[in-house]
Amino acid sequence: MLHTAVQVAQEATEHAETISPIAMGLLAFGGLVAALLVTYAFRNVSNRHH
Repeated sequence: MLHTAVQVAQEATEHAETISPIAMGLLAFGGLVAALLVTYAFRNVSNRHH
């Protein structure tokens, strides 16, 4: 049973189209920039509530 599941998963990965490393890097960079902007937007919240 486990051998069949591993074989099916291996065949699925052989036919899957993967994302290019450059595109993956750009997506990661964009996500980190978005997180930076969200963090920067809340930089002074503690001073406003005292």
